[in-house]
Amino acid sequence: MQTCNSVSRAVPCASSRSAARSSSRAHSSRAGGSSSGSFAQRRPAGARRLCAAAAAAAAAPEAPVLPFRVGHGWDLHRLEPGYPLIVGGVDIPHDRGCVAHSDGDVLLHTVVDAILGALCLPDIGQLFPDTDPRWKGARSDIFLKEAVRLMQERGYTIGNIDCTIIAQRPKMSPHKEAIRDNLCQMLGAHPSVVNIKAKTHEKVDSLGENRSIACHAVVMLLKQ
Repeated sequence: MQTCNSVSRAVPCASSRSAARSSSRAHSSRAGGSSSGSFAQRRPAGARRLCAAAAAAAAAPEAPVLPFRVGHGWDLHRLEPGYPLIVGGVDIPHDRGCVAHSDGDVLLHTVVDAILGALCLPDIGQLFPDTDPRWKGARSDIFLKEAVRLMQERGYTIGNIDCTIIAQRPKMSPHKEAIRDNLCQMLGAHPSVVNIKAKTHEKVDSLGENRSIACHAVVMLLKQ
């Protein structure tokens, strides 16, 4: 059985189970039952959205096999004292950190959205909603591993990725190599195709006043 593994190990993907569900619904209707939707209602929201996307793709005309895909990701988190600052899986010493439902890793969240966007899949907030207690304080590498799994499942690999971290403080330049090395390991990518840049915001708005941190990423996926 094909499954949406990391989101919900027990949730069959709609693309492989749509015929069975249709038959089950018809049988329940004939029998006067009302339980046909109960399993779907119990499934995690992220799994339902991912499987709904798979069902929509299966029902649509056959998609072209693209030699490459491009995606963009962006994220921003508020900074406050009493929280850790984690960027690209690296702990950054600072007097404040990201306020978030998970660990608030702004760079990994951005990379996840860039990969999902390139694949035309639901975004990170839909697959891992902040209303789900399972993701409370969760490490963001969990989300990235799922994005990489979905990428590989569709026959793509990282062509190259370019990330820009925007923060007034702390200075990110001393940490760029550690962040890149960590990201390369998580993506299974060579350092020559992963780039990390860091910019200040010239003391303008919340980013420039050390009240928030943001990141942009553009990724190219290549067909294997």
